[in-house]
Amino acid sequence: MSAGDYYNQNNRYASSPSPQPPGDNYAPYGSRSTTAYGGSQQHLGAGDRTDPKATGTSPFDTVFDDNVYPAHTPSSSQHQLSQQDTGYHSLARTSEDIAYNHPTDDIPLQNQNRAGGAKAHTDMQDHVYDAPERQRTRKGGVRFGELGMFGANSKRIPWVVYLFTLVQVVVFIVEIVKNATATGSPIMTQPYFNPMIGPSPYILINMGARFVPCMHNVPQIQNSTVPIQWPCPWTTTLDGNSSSNHCTLSDLCGFGGVPEKYVGDVNAKPEPNQWFRFITPIFMHAGIIHIGFNLLLQLTMGREMEKSIGSIRFFLVYISAGIFGFVLGGNFAAAGIPSTGASGALFGVIALTLLDLLYSWKDRRNPVKDLMFILLDVIISFVLGLLPGLDNFSHIGGFLMGLALGICVLHSPNSLRRRIGEDAPYSQVNNGYLTQGAPLSFFKNPIGFFKGRKPLWWAWWLVRAGALVLVTVVFILLLNNFYIYRNTCSWCKYLSCLDVNNWCEIGNLTLSSTTSKSSKRDFLSTTVKLF
Repeated sequence: MSAGDYYNQNNRYASSPSPQPPGDNYAPYGSRSTTAYGGSQQHLGAGDRTDPKATGTSPFDTVFDDNVYPAHTPSSSQHQLSQQDTGYHSLARTSEDIAYNHPTDDIPLQNQNRAGGAKAHTDMQDHVYDAPERQRTRKGGVRFGELGMFGANSKRIPWVVYLFTLVQVVVFIVEIVKNATATGSPIMTQPYFNPMIGPSPYILINMGARFVPCMHNVPQIQNSTVPIQWPCPWTTTLDGNSSSNHCTLSDLCGFGGVPEKYVGDVNAKPEPNQWFRFITPIFMHAGIIHIGFNLLLQLTMGREMEKSIGSIRFFLVYISAGIFGFVLGGNFAAAGIPSTGASGALFGVIALTLLDLLYSWKDRRNPVKDLMFILLDVIISFVLGLLPGLDNFSHIGGFLMGLALGICVLHSPNSLRRRIGEDAPYSQVNNGYLTQGAPLSFFKNPIGFFKGRKPLWWAWWLVRAGALVLVTVVFILLLNNFYIYRNTCSWCKYLSCLDVNNWCEIGNLTLSSTTSKSSKRDFLSTTVKLF
């Protein structure tokens, strides 16, 4: 019942009030009693009601009353105003009204007990509906599979995940269409079947997979004194006499910039330099199974991670981990294996998830269980990377880059942020709003950003700076080794293969220089074992 209905009922059932003598507005309404606040309050009898419009102000108003709800008492009994009933009642109360306005269901809804255990004063209650306070996550409150960083439950839209997923699906459709146009089948069935259910490796090379001979000089190729016949992207046979196996390296690589002939000098210029093959493979996949597993992880774990840390940080980690993985693989993986997929980038996301677990360890219900699950996932993925044709170096590189960049861009560990205060760096982006009293961002106030910081804050930022410098130096060294020094190690290959059935020899360029036919056949038999 609304306040207006209450007054209308008074007008129906109560007689017209008579003007009250000035100076004693409370006298006609009953006897007075002294309250705990030193004032006087009157007791109302049944039927003692009045029309507030006649007096201008309600006779029940005191300095302590909340004007959101009009104060009144049931007509069936007398109550002191210090024990207010905040329900709305008509003159005839029904059983439903009694059930709804039970005295024990007192407003306010929020517990009035404060710190220290002091009991709220029962004679004086504020009946305004208070907005619920934001509760801090307690120890053990983060469940299995949830992110535990402060601000992890943000409502951001994961634009990067959605955009990259769309691009990867479109690129894969183009791969299938191109394979169908070139070979007559949407997936590779000749001369071997692709177990990933996708295009041939030659189509992938032609579309931008990481393939070392398209990126720099390779001794086995540039030192050859006889012309090397390469398989064409549309080939479906191992027959060395077939015209589909009489292409140049430029035809296989596509995009131009690859010399057609060599003079037997590994330092010949110009040399192939399709550097973009460190980037384009992130958006390519070898088959339906390959893209299916990657998108499943990307649209679950990747999506939640982007919502937690924001699109800019997620983009930096995702792309950096993907590129670093392909650079590491370009240095140490077999030169004859084309590599594609977002696995390296997603291993960077897995590394962020591991850091999130470590950062919120004390806030989780069962941190050991969460850690065992993540480690099991990482170990299984690395073991699968040992199978023939898979580039485990991309997985390893992506994971290492994810750890290093995660330290740089993620929020500080929860325990550290509690020690240095909630206004720690990045607190202004928690839950999408600026925390009251939080420092300005570095770009808005570069000098003020560093003022008043505690020693622990400086120590953690030194760790972040060290991680960034370390991963940058390693990245530069790997690039220099790939393009200039080209040093390898004899044992590194065992990080990406099992030494059974000559699996570790798959992908190595062992081209014979006796005849072009032998060279062509040896290379072809190597690459078709990619999967």
